[in-house]
Amino acid sequence: MRTAVAALCLLGVLCASRDVVASTMFELMKETAVSFTGALPCGDWDCDCAFRRQRGCCCVANDAVDLEDQTLSRLMHIWEGISQLSDQVSELTGDSSKLAFTAKDIRMQNNNNCFGPFTTDVPIPFDQVTLNVGNGYNPTLGIFTAPYTGYYSFSYTIYSNVGPAGNRLYYLVHLMLDGEVLASSWEDNREDSEDSASQTVVVKVRRGCQVYVSLQSGRQLCGQEAGRSSFSGFLLFPST
Repeated sequence: MRTAVAALCLLGVLCASRDVVASTMFELMKETAVSFTGALPCGDWDCDCAFRRQRGCCCVANDAVDLEDQTLSRLMHIWEGISQLSDQVSELTGDSSKLAFTAKDIRMQNNNNCFGPFTTDVPIPFDQVTLNVGNGYNPTLGIFTAPYTGYYSFSYTIYSNVGPAGNRLYYLVHLMLDGEVLASSWEDNREDSEDSASQTVVVKVRRGCQVYVSLQSGRQLCGQEAGRSSFSGFLLFPST
């Protein structure tokens, strides 16, 4: 009986000793990790959080931040796509179909009652605006800027009168699309002192592109009469 009691007491002492050793080893490992000053193999985890158990910290905070950034980036990309699609739908179904302008008369620039000549090609400012639905035409510059991509019809009529017979009737005008010639009209003779010319084109114009009638350098338009010269255009239908 005494032997059994002694054995049980010895077993209890050994168990207690094991718990003390385990506790001591854990504390030693913890102190070593906390006091370690080198780079810890934490991967993307927050080492300070993982080893020091800071209050309110999250060991996967770095991963969470990266995931948040990726999600925000994807949402912004989706929003940009939706905005572009919305613009395209608006162009095809919205008020873009209501777009037209008409302007006439050219303001003379000198005492000879002529517009020109100039040393460079110059847009002709038709400054009497009778229609400007959509506000695409700028009468000060004489330039139409397309607010929508689509197929447009543009027309112009140019008139010039140099006075008495024998004077040189000398002009050359171009209908321009962002520097590209779409159509031209010209006259160079001394037999006719008065003349006019007209052109009409249908062309696809992209949003932001500019259309205008340009007077070639060294040429002139003279003797303007009300309503004889004009520039107009309208949107036939939008496109992408």
